Amino acid sequence: MKKFAKVLALCLALVMVLGCFAACGKDKDPGTDADKNAQVTNLKVGFIFLHDEQSTYDKNFMDAAKKACEEMGVEYAQKTQIPESKDCYDAAVELVEVDGCDIIFADSFGHESFLIDAAKKYPDVQFCHATGTQAHTAGVANFHNAFASIYEGRYLAGVAAGMKLNEMIEAGDITAEEAKMGYVGAFTFAEVISGYTSFYLGAKSVCPSVTMDVKFTGSWYDEQKEKEAAQALIAGGCVLISQHADSMGAPTACETAGVPNVSYNGSTIEACPNTFIVSSRIDWTPYFKYMIQCVMDGKAIDTDWTGTIETGSVVLTDVNEKAAAKGTVEKLEAVKADLLSGKINVFDTANFTVDGKKLDNYKADVDTDDKFTPDTEVVEDGVFAESAKRSAPYFDVRIDGINLLDEAY
Repeated sequence: MKKFAKVLALCLALVMVLGCFAACGKDKDPGTDADKNAQVTNLKVGFIFLHDEQSTYDKNFMDAAKKACEEMGVEYAQKTQIPESKDCYDAAVELVEVDGCDIIFADSFGHESFLIDAAKKYPDVQFCHATGTQAHTAGVANFHNAFASIYEGRYLAGVAAGMKLNEMIEAGDITAEEAKMGYVGAFTFAEVISGYTSFYLGAKSVCPSVTMDVKFTGSWYDEQKEKEAAQALIAGGCVLISQHADSMGAPTACETAGVPNVSYNGSTIEACPNTFIVSSRIDWTPYFKYMIQCVMDGKAIDTDWTGTIETGSVVLTDVNEKAAAKGTVEKLEAVKADLLSGKINVFDTANFTVDGKKLDNYKADVDTDDKFTPDTEVVEDGVFAESAKRSAPYFDVRIDGINLLDEAY
């Protein structure tokens, strides 16, 4: 009887132990939602930047990366001064294998092919890229492009420029015929052409007599060349300067010469308090938060994502009312509302001509190949549908009123 009691006690004890193990195992089941969330939120994002914070372009990305990762509660690592070469691939490999990153983002057009190679090597890591053109045709499930309708921001900045020209005309500083702007561009890529054209059309919408000269530097960041380009434009009669280049070369040249300036990718008011008017830029914070949230939720990142004014991706800096024309702030708010409502379309073909003729149809290079072959009709209902067929700009039309001083790049 005693033996039976002992056996019974042992059996009961064993049942209790097994029950405890079962309960503990249940609490730590890796398949539960709580544990899945713990795993998913333990993310790390790697960023690859073409230059460093001295570049207004890269600093804009860096600021957004820091803000987005802090707000989402994730770690991040970054590589700076990464050229558009195999160095990009090597940086991506290091971010994955050494830093343990789950998402990799690169910020320059020429990084794209190297990032695609890395995406193929690491199919469980998400690779995202700014300004690229290949994601929608590459067939690589973990590779994604993103950009924004920055042409709308440049159009708004152009409106501010046109208002300044009108103020100069009314003050007798220049005549209507002398309302010539200058623009410092990096390359003759569609992205740059789309940018300077939308800026010009914004200015023209309020100052009909405006014309514009463009000089190219052949580099995204070359402070000396950008400064010299701005100086040459001023010497050639340009009374207001803007840019699609990444250094302080052009803005500081304008401050020295006392010529109004519309910059890009951030305010230059500290260095140029007397001449800076406004700046347009893409705020990458919404996209960075979006791609992180997708991975957290186990959802697919859009192959080709386009940010807008509405998503908070296209923004302007505060207007420097010391340099801007009176009423600029109010005018920009009104035009912004019209862009949001669809009342204004930046590339409405009724507002420009090509060789004196209206643009009724146009095939653009949307599905990019090595020869940049035009492949897609992009004029729809009298509007050039920029960034509708893919996120990266493809507007490369040479319109009347804009004079290219060089085309070597």
